[in-house]
Amino acid sequence: MKKLLKHMAVILGIAAVSLMAAYVGLAVYYHNAFVYGTWINGIYCTGKSIQEVNNELVKGFTYEGITVEDKFGSLYEISAEEISYQYDFIKALEIYQRQQNPWVWIDSLMGGHQVELLPVVSYDRDAFESCFNALPFCQDKRSDKDRRVAVISTPRGYELLNERTDVLSKEQAQEAVRSAIEASQNYVSLEESGCYHDLELTAQMRETLDVWEKVDHFQQCGIVYRMGKEEIPLDASIVCEWIAKDDNGRFLFDEAGELQLKENAIEGFVNALAEKYDTVGAARQFLATRGDMVTVEGGLYGNKIDKEAEITYLKEAFYEKRNEVHEPVYLQEAWGKGQDDIGSTYIEVDMREQKMYYYVDGVLRIDTPIVTGNTSRRMGTPSGVNFVYAKQKNRILRGANYASHVDFWMPVKGNIGIHDAAWRGKFGGTIYQTNGSHGCINTPRAAMEQLFDMAEVGTPVVMFY
Repeated sequence: MKKLLKHMAVILGIAAVSLMAAYVGLAVYYHNAFVYGTWINGIYCTGKSIQEVNNELVKGFTYEGITVEDKFGSLYEISAEEISYQYDFIKALEIYQRQQNPWVWIDSLMGGHQVELLPVVSYDRDAFESCFNALPFCQDKRSDKDRRVAVISTPRGYELLNERTDVLSKEQAQEAVRSAIEASQNYVSLEESGCYHDLELTAQMRETLDVWEKVDHFQQCGIVYRMGKEEIPLDASIVCEWIAKDDNGRFLFDEAGELQLKENAIEGFVNALAEKYDTVGAARQFLATRGDMVTVEGGLYGNKIDKEAEITYLKEAFYEKRNEVHEPVYLQEAWGKGQDDIGSTYIEVDMREQKMYYYVDGVLRIDTPIVTGNTSRRMGTPSGVNFVYAKQKNRILRGANYASHVDFWMPVKGNIGIHDAAWRGKFGGTIYQTNGSHGCINTPRAAMEQLFDMAEVGTPVVMFY
């Protein structure tokens, strides 16, 4: 029994010594390699040397350079090649390996070691500084004291120029980009990195900001003029012209400290509006059915703005800061508003071709020959854009030496109108040159009856040669 126990003790001793030798052997082995269960940047590193792991990490790492974004969202690139960017993991691996204790490698059997390491970066600092200074946002050479605050005039109205807000600190920006490169980052936002800041304002600058608040409030006009299909907003580009200034270009204020309105500013706007959109007697470009573009001047048809009513309205609405779409008051109204006031329903009298056409919503409904005023007797029908201002049946048309009955009468300008002419057997051609009317538009009865039934009072009549 004693021999058996002694034999077993010897065996256990040998086993213990063997295990201890194996443990020590692995500890010695791991002294110059990474211990069991080591994973670095996703690479299994157990038993590998620093150089072996570095070679694998370098193979799996790429860096092409950095993208720099400024506060406007513009992106700029500095490539790794431009600054001779280089990297390896040796120093980082050495530091990490020193942190491992090869004598307690057995702890790794319980879970292992996983770590992410960054490479140690080197680059040409002079080349980096040159590339950074070449970026567009570094080209502003003004000093802080040169940055101003001013109210400036633009085609869009007065605007605030404030060069003392969100000013880039080039030193901070350079350091932010440098740090990002050294951390092998691909992107850096100068705004998120806190590279912009506001400069201190002088007392005069604060006064300018106070003036700007009043100018901005003055320009905020919510009135929109509707001129037919066109809308004219009274925005800052228009209202800015209403602000009074002195001879030195300084804004003028009243006793209450409010901006003064330029004398007759609103009257001037209304007059300009009328000049552009009053169409009574205006020259119009008209596409004739015969195919050419003709200029038609004169006539009674059109729009005429009530300027006095509009001046009164606009003064009240502007000072009350109304926000509304406004259609002007008219002394005379056409069917259509705006500069194109004829529309697509009209009567066309082509006196050169001696033809009359009636269009409804752009569709030709009547096409008839006519006879207009006798040109040889200087009774030619006048050109112009007029309108049907009445409709009558069974009318006696009287003149100095005639009295003619017509079934249908549609006056368009004074005593000149469109009517049937039973006394005529022919229409069209050159009849008007020697045997024309006293100025009226003679029309075959069938066409006249049709036109009388269809056309309404107010219908535009475009008359030209």
